[in-house]
Amino acid sequence: MFNPESIIFVVYLLFMLGVGVYFFVKSRDGGEKTYFLGGRRMGPWVSALSAGASDMSAWVLMGLPTSIYALGIGQLWIPIGLFLGYTLSWLIEAPRLRSFSIAADDAITIPQYLTKRFLSRSKALQIICAVIFLFAYTIYAASSIKACGTLFNTVIGLDATVAMYLAAFIIISYTFLGGFSAVCWTDFFQGMLMLGALLVAPIFAATTLGAATATEMPATYWSVGTWQEIVSGLGWGIGYFGMPHIIIRFMSLESQRSLKKSAKIGISWTFLILVFATLVGIVGRLMLGYDDAINGNSLVFITMVRRLFPGVVSGVLLSAVLAASMSTADSQLLAAASAFASDVYKPVIRKDRSSEKEMLWAGRLVVLAIAVIALLVAANPNAGSIMSLVSNAWGVFGAAFGPAIMLSLFWKRFTFEGAVAGIVVGAVVDIAWLAFFASTGVYEIIPGALCGLLAAVVASKLSKAPSAAVEALFDKAVAGLDD
Repeated sequence: MFNPESIIFVVYLLFMLGVGVYFFVKSRDGGEKTYFLGGRRMGPWVSALSAGASDMSAWVLMGLPTSIYALGIGQLWIPIGLFLGYTLSWLIEAPRLRSFSIAADDAITIPQYLTKRFLSRSKALQIICAVIFLFAYTIYAASSIKACGTLFNTVIGLDATVAMYLAAFIIISYTFLGGFSAVCWTDFFQGMLMLGALLVAPIFAATTLGAATATEMPATYWSVGTWQEIVSGLGWGIGYFGMPHIIIRFMSLESQRSLKKSAKIGISWTFLILVFATLVGIVGRLMLGYDDAINGNSLVFITMVRRLFPGVVSGVLLSAVLAASMSTADSQLLAAASAFASDVYKPVIRKDRSSEKEMLWAGRLVVLAIAVIALLVAANPNAGSIMSLVSNAWGVFGAAFGPAIMLSLFWKRFTFEGAVAGIVVGAVVDIAWLAFFASTGVYEIIPGALCGLLAAVVASKLSKAPSAAVEALFDKAVAGLDD
């Protein structure tokens, strides 16, 4: 069991724990804003790679390459859609969201922002958002924990369930202790590791291929895909506009100048990650041939690395899978915890009577609770693949929050009632489409987002126009784009 790969895994996990302890000691006197948003002091490199790493979970090293490995070039529309969506979110959404969140009474969570954007005293929107967060993040975190279990089971023979418990313990520990700063800095290191592993593996693998390998592939593998695959793949990009654990990074940046630099770094990093993840799938199919075990357990990257490199090198490269899993799970847990603590516990349960210390502990307990439930979901053999779990959670977030957030940033006539309608309808239609119309082959985020957008616009038109104070807030936020 204690081979070079397992030793490197242990060292890596201890390093992650050390980061959490460091930021716990450093920021233990900080308050809610420090724990959940890093005090808005994140620099461009940390924010950019943290946003990317929190997005690109284990599915980019396991789920996506294996999907391309098994199903062919038609799956390339997913990384294309993701790159387009990610780029537009940095260029169009990020500058406004940072400025609007500051103008909206320095909001530190997405539900808080959506409520304060309309100067509303109603807690309905915060509660609705928190419920969706808790539901979707549990599914999302389960995919990351499941990936860790698969990795440990495949590489060192550790029982998959035991491995899931171990991974969950490490993730909970540094998120529980260090909060947003620990999450961002661990994501920064993990983002660098993920990029390095994806650059190395397919390039080395390609050198082992023979000249005739491509001719041995079935012709259907090279098909560009059906219209459903094209539309659904591009639809993945919609998710970025409403993905709380990603766009919260936009709010944490120290200045608009840092944001512009972060955009360049983040977009470049994501482009390389998606290109080389795609190459892992294609080169993996050419190198390994089709294998049901590789497809069923999302093992193309792991199998490729273990065949190409000696134990020490493969241990470092496979740590990227741990990095991808943890960098997303920690962000999801923290986003869900901040939504509950700041948007439900403090204003609804405690009626704004809670102290800063009490708020922090409420958030930490939610981190623990969601992780435990996610662990139970991941350990269930009927939970689905890593890719399917991610796509389900991604769809709910994109359909529910994408239209509402974008309208709040660009439409002055948008109302609180419109935001509530858009979020509820988007989430309900997304889930209903998955339950009853999945056989159409159209990704549920598309009808969900379209219906959410329509509901938000109609409800806003039917409700009373925003007050002069709300319109003034909008103008102040737009003016803040020049700061």
